[in-house]
Amino acid sequence: MPAYKELSREELLALHNELELQFMEIKGKGLKLDMSRGKPSKAQLDLSMGMMDVLQSDSDLVCEEGVDCRNYGVLDGIKEAKQLLADMMEVPKDNIVIFGNSSLNVMYDTIARSFTHGVMGSTPWCGLDKVKFLCPVPGYDRHFAITEYFGIEMIPVPMTLTGPDMDVVEKLVSSDPAIKGIWCVPKYSNPQGITYSDETVHRFAMLEPAAEDFRIYWDNAYGIHHLYEDKQDYLIEILMECKKEGHPNMVYKFASTSKISFPGSGIAAIAASDENLVDIRKQMKIQTIGHDKVNQLRHARFFGDIHGMVQHMKKHADIIRPKFEIVLSKLRNELGDLEIGSWLEPRGGYFISFDSLDGCAKKIVARAKEAGVVMTDAGATYPYGKDPHDSNIRIAPTFPTEEELAMATDIFILSVKLVSIEKFLAEMGEEREEE
Repeated sequence: MPAYKELSREELLALHNELELQFMEIKGKGLKLDMSRGKPSKAQLDLSMGMMDVLQSDSDLVCEEGVDCRNYGVLDGIKEAKQLLADMMEVPKDNIVIFGNSSLNVMYDTIARSFTHGVMGSTPWCGLDKVKFLCPVPGYDRHFAITEYFGIEMIPVPMTLTGPDMDVVEKLVSSDPAIKGIWCVPKYSNPQGITYSDETVHRFAMLEPAAEDFRIYWDNAYGIHHLYEDKQDYLIEILMECKKEGHPNMVYKFASTSKISFPGSGIAAIAASDENLVDIRKQMKIQTIGHDKVNQLRHARFFGDIHGMVQHMKKHADIIRPKFEIVLSKLRNELGDLEIGSWLEPRGGYFISFDSLDGCAKKIVARAKEAGVVMTDAGATYPYGKDPHDSNIRIAPTFPTEEELAMATDIFILSVKLVSIEKFLAEMGEEREEE
C-alpha cells in the first residue's frame, strides 16, 4: 500500500471504515494484555530458581571475610558479591559498594543525600535557590520521577543515535552552576536501545561543569543484556575515562541484577571514585549496619563468577529475542511503507521505542487500551510526562507470552493506523475550511 499521505480523502475514509470494523471485532473479545512495563516473564524468572537451592539449612554461611552472613557486619558488601558485580560493571572491586535489591533505591538515596548533606562538602541542595538536572529524552520515567519528587527542575536534552546531544550538554553544564547532574542509561538505553558512542563517552569524561558538585548519574542497567551473540554493542567504561581526564569524582555508576536474577530480590551496587565512596559510606553507617549478606552470598555462589552470569544471560536472550523479533517484524511488515511511524531495532535491553506522527501518541495508547492492551502512558518518557510532539511510545515486549505479544502488537498497529488516518482526515477538513 502507498504511504497514507498519498491517499485521497475517499480512500482514507474507506480504509478507516474497514479498519474500524476490525477494531470493533477485536474489542468485542474482551482481551487483557499487558505491554506496560519492562518486566521479565515467568520463563525468565524460572531461570534463576536454582538460586533457591544454593543455600540450605546446613550450608556454610561464612563469607570470605570470615563473617557469618546471618549476622551483623560488612557494611558495603561481602567480597564475593563485590567481585561479581565489579566484573559485571567493569570496575575494580575496591570502587564498588553493594546495597539492597534495587538500583533505583540507590539513586533515590544519592539524590536525597545530596539534598540533606551536599556532595563531598559542597552546599546541601536544600540550601540552594534552584537545582537543575539534565534529562536525555526520550528517557526512563522512573529517573524523572525521582527528580520531580524532589522539586528539581528538569531540562530535556535530545537523544541522537550516538547518545545525548553533547553540544547541548557541554554548553549547559559549563555555563549553569545550578545544573547538578544528568540522568544516563548509556547502554541499550530506555526506551530507544541506543548505546553511547566512544566519542559521546569521551565528551562526558571531558565535561567542565560550572558546579563543583555536578555528577553524571550513569545507570548501566542493561550492561550485559544482549539479544544477540554475534551483534553486541560495546560501551567504554566511564569511571576510567573520567579518571584519565582528571575528573575522577564526576560520575556515579549504578547497576543491579534485577533483570538477571529476581527483580524483587536481586542485589544493587554503586561504583564511584574513592573520595565519592568515603562520602557515601558516611551516610550508610548511619542508615544501616549492612544490607542482606545472605542474598549477596546466594548470588555469588549461584553465578560463581562473571562467566557464569554471562552464560545465564544467554538463556535470557533466547527467551526474549523471539519476542523482540515478533514486534519488529510486524512493525516492518505492517507499517514499513506507510510513513506513519518510525522505530529503532535495538541489539539489547528491554524496550522498543516507537515514534508516531506528531500529536498521535496519547490517542494511540488510548485506542490500544480500549481494545484491551495496556501500554506505558504516552509522554512517560519525557520529564513531567510532557512529550512536546506527543509522538513517543515505549513498547515493552518481555512480559507477555509470544502468543499474547503477537495479539497485542496487532492491536497496537491497528491503533496506529486508525489514529494516523484520523489525523490526515482532520487536516484535510481544516484545509477545506480554509478554502
